[in-house]
Amino acid sequence: MFRTALRNVLAHKARLLMTVLAVMLGVAFVSGTLVFTNTISDAYQKSSAKGFDHVDVAVRAEYQDSRGDKVGKTPELTRALLDKAGKVPGAASATGVVGGFTAVADRDGKLVGGDWQSAGGNYWGTRDARYPLVSGHAPHGEDEVLLDSRTAERAGYKVGDTVRLSVDGPVLTPTVAGIFTTDDGNVAAGGSLALFDTPTAQKLFGKKGAYDEIDVRAAAGTGQSALKAELDKALPAHLVETTTGRQLADDQARSISASMSGLKQTLLVFAGIALFVGTFIIANTFTMLVAQRTRELALMRAVGASRRQVTRSVLIEAFAVGAVAGVTGLAAGVGIGAGLRALLGSFGASMPDGPLVISPGTVATALAVGVCITVLAAWLPGRRAAKIPPVAAMSSVHAKATTKSLVLRNTLGALFAAAGVAVVLTATTMDADTGQGTMALGAVLLIVGVFVLTPLLSRPLIAAGAPVLRLFGVSGKLARQNSVRNPRRTAATASALMIGLTLITGMTVMAGSLQTAIDKMASSAVRADYVVSMANGSSLSPDVAARIAAADGVTESSPLRNAESRIDGKTEFLTGVDGASIGKLTDLKVDDGSFTVGGTRAVVDEDRAKEYGWKAGSRFTVHFEDGRARELTVAGVYEGNDMINGIMLDNKVLTPHLSDPSDMRVMVKTADGATAAAKDKLVKALGVNPAIKIQDKRDISNEIAKMFTLMLNMVYGLLGMAVIVAVLGVINTLAMSVFERSQEIGMLRAVGLDRKAVKRMVRLESLVISLFGGVLGIGLGVFFGWAAGQLLGTKLPTYELVLPWGRMAVFLLLAGAVGVLAALWPARRAARLNMLAAIKAE
Repeated sequence: MFRTALRNVLAHKARLLMTVLAVMLGVAFVSGTLVFTNTISDAYQKSSAKGFDHVDVAVRAEYQDSRGDKVGKTPELTRALLDKAGKVPGAASATGVVGGFTAVADRDGKLVGGDWQSAGGNYWGTRDARYPLVSGHAPHGEDEVLLDSRTAERAGYKVGDTVRLSVDGPVLTPTVAGIFTTDDGNVAAGGSLALFDTPTAQKLFGKKGAYDEIDVRAAAGTGQSALKAELDKALPAHLVETTTGRQLADDQARSISASMSGLKQTLLVFAGIALFVGTFIIANTFTMLVAQRTRELALMRAVGASRRQVTRSVLIEAFAVGAVAGVTGLAAGVGIGAGLRALLGSFGASMPDGPLVISPGTVATALAVGVCITVLAAWLPGRRAAKIPPVAAMSSVHAKATTKSLVLRNTLGALFAAAGVAVVLTATTMDADTGQGTMALGAVLLIVGVFVLTPLLSRPLIAAGAPVLRLFGVSGKLARQNSVRNPRRTAATASALMIGLTLITGMTVMAGSLQTAIDKMASSAVRADYVVSMANGSSLSPDVAARIAAADGVTESSPLRNAESRIDGKTEFLTGVDGASIGKLTDLKVDDGSFTVGGTRAVVDEDRAKEYGWKAGSRFTVHFEDGRARELTVAGVYEGNDMINGIMLDNKVLTPHLSDPSDMRVMVKTADGATAAAKDKLVKALGVNPAIKIQDKRDISNEIAKMFTLMLNMVYGLLGMAVIVAVLGVINTLAMSVFERSQEIGMLRAVGLDRKAVKRMVRLESLVISLFGGVLGIGLGVFFGWAAGQLLGTKLPTYELVLPWGRMAVFLLLAGAVGVLAALWPARRAARLNMLAAIKAE
């Protein structure tokens, strides 16, 4: 039986080629994902580990939790603690570290290093082994800075040049005092690093006389654990925590692995979709192969082969196909992993250097996935083959589906579909946080139900297109009849395309609806012409709001200043605003009272009002970070959103209680409105700052649109693999169908159907099957998009369903194009059949 199975694989290698390709693509997706993410993770881990080579023990301040009416805070690491740490037994030296976001502009005024990878810190002096100088000298005072060598090279700076940079808003123009090298992982990944002398860094990063961290080096002969123990004895345990450099490296490695796991899981989900679609091709292929070899299998049964042996022979064939697909898929996956890394580099996303990582786990996973998917998909056709009675098969009586089996299939399909719809509808009535699992369960049940019902649905849906097919004469009529001749085969082929289009359409509906909802939220809640913020979302210096208020043409402005507080024993974040201007800069619906901010009057959103039982006129006591308290009055309750929410009070009340005030955004209204001239005035007022974004409503909308477009393009690209696999399924089904109907095609040729008509027949059959899958996929996608939107609507009041009719039409056209392209080879093959040889074929 083993030899027979291998002989059958070799005998039908051409027919199994598409199956091998389908599985190979899925395996390549899986192994490529593993190679890519493992390579990136390994490179970052090794790069970040180098950054801890000069740290034996790190001392960090331990956050003091909020208790009662006292706001939590982080104690300062003072010079006294630094000196104490440097004198403990076993310590060779102690270095104070301070740092934060620092934007560096190139010579064209553009940000170097990206929004999130632009960092700054302090240079400890010539003995600072972390950052060896390659040219120049250590910085002295506020007018000098050091740049890392990669940033200096990219931006075209050298020692003596003036560089424009910003920490929290105001533009600084120091001179490049020197250039250094570093093993910092962010720099290796394309970020920038600027270093100041310690007093300047402490001033810029809001740590006057203090540090973010103290790094202690061990003396010769002292281990990291021993040094940590000494530091724990010497330093106040309730204020600081100590961590060895080895532990820091391990924690960083775990953090990198965790951050990469999200990307890995996302890519593997899409790879799983491609493999799931591939199972339809495998099952279809082996079902057709078994049907074409009915007499051969019956003969084996007649000469003594048991049912198990027949099933086993089919599974051995599947194992061989899966093994070949697994090996070739692994090789292709290694190429994909290397290609993705190179692709990131071509887009300007630098990353640390490192070798391509092909772990034993990746190899084992690729082979296991290839074999297991193929064997599992071929099990049902193999089981069906073993059930064919030898006498019936040798008499060419093919076992067709019985009425009982069809009734059972349709009943199960209807039950699954009904249950899926019911569960999805139930999920739409739930909260977004609790309804996700229910929604996912309902989606799975509905897709399974539709798949099971697809043979039943194929006849009426394909019949609906009969008037169009009649326009193609005999070829159209034959194509319609052929597409419904074997509903199960048509269903399996169409379902592969249906799944991909369901996901694509659903994501498109959701993305378009979300973008519209956010646009509405921004336009309805904000009256301001511009919103000013930092490029990386960090806080702004109050100096920015002051400069904006004094700028030419500005009529109203208000910073949004955040601060932690305690109310009734709970932590609440307050938003400080300009009480006189905020009402002219926002347009928030007030449910109770009035939108009046000033003195002790504050406004609260409906969520806080509900939580604390407040209404207009209610009084409550706020405990600020400096320990003082003040009673405030609720002037009004408004409907908040993701952009504006919480408790708003006047900055004149809030700011005196803050040790280091900072703003998240500044809202601005100008006399000329949102015009290029008004924006240019703001840009100049802020010193043409590379770190600051000045956005009007359209800019905010475009930024959101770019995010959704990028997300959709990624989804389209990832699901493209599933669509390619579906195309292979259509080609495979048609090619095997042509082989199966060779005699029939020969007879049609003999009675007058020319080659063009034969080609047209096969192409129309392919088109019908593809459009059938497209209609089902788009229909399901719209339903799931609507249902997910209902769930999101509980968090986003402005959400409403927006159907992208244009894109859905494109998807349907693409489904048709898939059918036409997939039919090229099978149609050509059918037209070239020798009619006499075909008529004599069995």
